[in-house]
Amino acid sequence: MALEIRQQLKLSQQLVMTPQLQQAIKLLQLSRMELMDVVREELEENPVLEEGQELLEEKSQSAEELIAEIPEAQVQDNVKEVEGDRDGMADIDWKTYLESYSLGGSTADSYEDDEDRPSYENLLTRKPSLSDHLLWQLNLSRLESRERAIASEIIGNVDDDGYLQVSVEELAAQAGCDAEHVEKILKEVQDFDPPGVASRNLQECLLKQVEQLGMAEDIVDVILREYIEELENRRYQVIARSLQIPLDEVFAAAKFISGLDPRPGSQYGQEDVHYIIPDIFVYKVSDEYIVVLNDEGLPNLRINSFYRNALSGSAQLDEKAGEYIQEKLRGALWLIKSIHQRQRTIYRVTKSIVKFQRDFFDRGVANLKPLVLRDVAEDIEMHESTVSRVTTNKYVQTPQGLFELKYFFNSGISTTEGDSVASESVKSKIKEIIAEENTRKPYSDQKIVDILHGKGIDIARRTVTKYREMLGVGSSTQRKRLF
Repeated sequence: MALEIRQQLKLSQQLVMTPQLQQAIKLLQLSRMELMDVVREELEENPVLEEGQELLEEKSQSAEELIAEIPEAQVQDNVKEVEGDRDGMADIDWKTYLESYSLGGSTADSYEDDEDRPSYENLLTRKPSLSDHLLWQLNLSRLESRERAIASEIIGNVDDDGYLQVSVEELAAQAGCDAEHVEKILKEVQDFDPPGVASRNLQECLLKQVEQLGMAEDIVDVILREYIEELENRRYQVIARSLQIPLDEVFAAAKFISGLDPRPGSQYGQEDVHYIIPDIFVYKVSDEYIVVLNDEGLPNLRINSFYRNALSGSAQLDEKAGEYIQEKLRGALWLIKSIHQRQRTIYRVTKSIVKFQRDFFDRGVANLKPLVLRDVAEDIEMHESTVSRVTTNKYVQTPQGLFELKYFFNSGISTTEGDSVASESVKSKIKEIIAEENTRKPYSDQKIVDILHGKGIDIARRTVTKYREMLGVGSSTQRKRLF
């Protein structure tokens, strides 16, 4: 077979992702807070871009001009000095008084005006963590310096739930001592507050709480030590026969154990609460739903007039300066255009969702219909990938509550009448069935299938099991309550 080199022409099409297109796609899938960070960063880096001034500033300036036009004599005639009871007021050293009651240890004369004074949020202390609480108790203990170092190492390996995450042997190797000595120090740390902290497993945690309650020889202690597996599986009759005690006593002990804290460190958790700010609001006006974009907090971007005039020819610019300004101007204009396109796309997608899910907005989750990305994409004449990016990390405030846009896209489950119902609606019905069941005789997954079939929903048992686990609901054995 002979090889040869020759030239030929070939016509083909391919999608080229320009930097501008990449930026538009990136802005489309950003959440509201991420978009604000991008805009704030661009305002700092691009001198051509600026934030539009508020109209309130113009109103305040005009008000000041009106005040300046009032004759000074007229102002003095209308203003009267307020006279009060000054008896004893001159004897108070006000500067010393304010210094005694200053916030955060700062004196009253430390700041010339209120703008220089730190905000109250900056003066607030953070919530003490579990580690801080344990170290504080360690400093109050009578342990020696060597023992304090080992105890500090133990505290450093306690997770947020209050459990020790390393073995005694590993702690002994790190501290350079024997395991028995570490075990002794560990028992000292386990006596700290909260009860059960620094335990290695759930059984040890609960036993430590029972011990600190003075119930070390009680039936509760015996059940936790010897019958923890039967207790987890709710085999109360087996425990009663083994201990030769009435079944009611086992019920009472199990009820008491269920009141103990399985996560003693959770009350000192440092998780910050993140509030969701909706990107869109849906209001019901008469019989129509109005979609309103949430533009609050987003800066009003515009082109700086100085650079715009410089490019118009009113100022002399060298070649490099002109190219720099033109490059920044193109970037600013494309950013403004991309943000406007993003807002319009979110609006159109939400309008389409409201049209498809009208029954949900009227009557709630039980009336949610099956919906896929293709339905909305065909309705607004966009690609499915665009709709997917728009619905990512976007939230809408509706009369039914706050939901992520992706919540409205569900697969369909067939009914006995030949129609289909949304999977989220089925989950809601499963949750209602479990909430109304008898806790002494909870429904099995097959029984839930039969109940749903009676309501016209044809569903498999394994699907019910999957949905139940997604809802965080245990099996019928785990849900069973005998007391």
